[in-house]
Amino acid sequence: MSATTSIRIDQTLYDLAKADAAAEHRTIAGQVEFWARLGRAALDNPDLPVSFIAESLMSMAEPREHTTPFVPRPRTK
Repeated sequence: MSATTSIRIDQTLYDLAKADAAAEHRTIAGQVEFWARLGRAALDNPDLPVSFIAESLMSMAEPREHTTPFVPRPRTK
C-alpha cells in the first residue's frame, strides 16, 4: 500500500473530478491521479495524441485476466 498525502484543489476541479470519477468508476482521488499521470505522460511525449496516451494508461491498468491476447491475421495476397 502506498502512502497518501492530502492536497488542496480548486472546488471546480474537484467537481469535475467527481463527475468524471463516477463515469469512469474511479474514486475522486483515483480520477485526479489518472489526470496527473496523463498530464505527465503527455508532457513527456508531446508527439503522441493525448487520447492515445489515455487509452494506453487505461489498458495498462486493466487486470491481465481481462485482456485478449494479440493474434495476428494471416497475410492475404
